[in-house]
Amino acid sequence: MKIEKINDNQIRCTLTREDLSSRDLKLSELAYGTDKAKSLFRDMMQQAAYECGFEANDIPLMIEAIPIAADSIILIITKVEDPEELDTRFAKFAPSQPGEELPGSSAAPPKPEGADDILGLFNKIREAKKSAALAKSTKTESQPEEEEEADISADEASFNLTKLYAFPDLDCVIRASHVLGPVYHGMNSLYKNPATREYHLIISKSDHTPEEFNKVCNILSEYGSSIKYTPATQAFYREHMECLVEYAALQKLSDV
Repeated sequence: MKIEKINDNQIRCTLTREDLSSRDLKLSELAYGTDKAKSLFRDMMQQAAYECGFEANDIPLMIEAIPIAADSIILIITKVEDPEELDTRFAKFAPSQPGEELPGSSAAPPKPEGADDILGLFNKIREAKKSAALAKSTKTESQPEEEEEADISADEASFNLTKLYAFPDLDCVIRASHVLGPVYHGMNSLYKNPATREYHLIISKSDHTPEEFNKVCNILSEYGSSIKYTPATQAFYREHMECLVEYAALQKLSDV
């Protein structure tokens, strides 16, 4: 685990395959706040305090995750010392007040993320894997091409991507479920925004291929709008929104 100080309020932490495997931790688990992920974060902050003098104490932290390979990631951790700055820059993580909109409302929809964004991410992972395999082959005997492709496919299958979609009403979700319910079998949960009365669907690639998940997202875009998803979104929704159907929303609604 490599930690670098960017400035007094920001550090960069690089987690490699070895860092994750030593803790029996998968890259996808970092997004769900498991006990192992929390333990890793505590160790990270202790190391940052010792090596860089980066003391967070009770100061709010903003974490940005940047995948650099199928099994490596960079975390940018920033201290937000000004509460007003936290309110304006990271309002999506703050509880809403009566009359205020929760994150992801349709008042100011962000630019939709299309198919190129989804497949592009997996292409970058694939290229990173190929580059690593090519570099390794210069030192050791290279493995057969078909075995290399199998390893890459296995990494892609294990990398879980999560997307978030907003729908103006439940009918839109049900219509989408009638199309996707029979063919999509991944994990997805439906929430209702009490402030805007919109319906938000958090959907994961699970064990679908990138191409299959790309098609699923294209179909969902016809019924709703894509919203930026962060690792903190699910926890925020569970606390501040009403969970209507958990884990298998599209599958269950397809029977309606």
